[in-house]
Amino acid sequence: MHRGPGGQGSPGGQESAAGPGESRGGAARPEEARAWDDLVTTALRTVSDGLVVGTSGNVSVRVGDTVLVTPSGVPYDRLTPDDVTGVDLDGRQVLGTLVPTSELPMHLAVYRTTDALAVVHTHAVHATAVSTLVTELPLIHYMAAALGGPVRVAPYAPYGSDELAENMLRALAGRSGCLLQNHGTLTHGSTLAQAYDRTAQLEWMCRLWLTASSVPGLAPSLLSREQLTEVEERLRGYGQRG
Repeated sequence: MHRGPGGQGSPGGQESAAGPGESRGGAARPEEARAWDDLVTTALRTVSDGLVVGTSGNVSVRVGDTVLVTPSGVPYDRLTPDDVTGVDLDGRQVLGTLVPTSELPMHLAVYRTTDALAVVHTHAVHATAVSTLVTELPLIHYMAAALGGPVRVAPYAPYGSDELAENMLRALAGRSGCLLQNHGTLTHGSTLAQAYDRTAQLEWMCRLWLTASSVPGLAPSLLSREQLTEVEERLRGYGQRG
């Protein structure tokens, strides 16, 4: 599997990751170009909303059998339509010349094992803090149901490694989001908007638990699994109907 030499913010992000005949260069199809625009917008939002610092974290979106992904070490506000970066599901680069994020194994693992069409990975402060304290985010709020249940913490492994991707998949089983120990968050969804919203909700729940847990002499009340199951049933019918 192809991997770039560094993660977001790592040296060497401008080097070519494709050999002769392996890439379509900048020839993105119209649907890929539109998806790339949405991807860059989402990546910029992770910065403006304080979920990442600099070029940490990464975003991807699947278009058919092509995965568009943020490149390594390139500030999001410098990305242009000509910087479109894409790989196939085996990690071979098919679009662009910029090196894909070194977290590519995590993104591809999600697409190979779920029906997700978008993935957002951040180093959000409160979520990362929680990942160092517990093996599962306590049930502080019913929005855990929107992620499929109690949010697990994937055991630590080096960034960009197959071991981290494997740990993440176990933590994601039956869920659409997880914490990565001493690292950050990963969520997925059917759209970039949904994946991003799940990331924001996860960071908010982590901040809520840390805030409630910080009051001396008191411990926050937590929901039971039965209460969470009731919310899951309510969420199935939530929203507007056409």
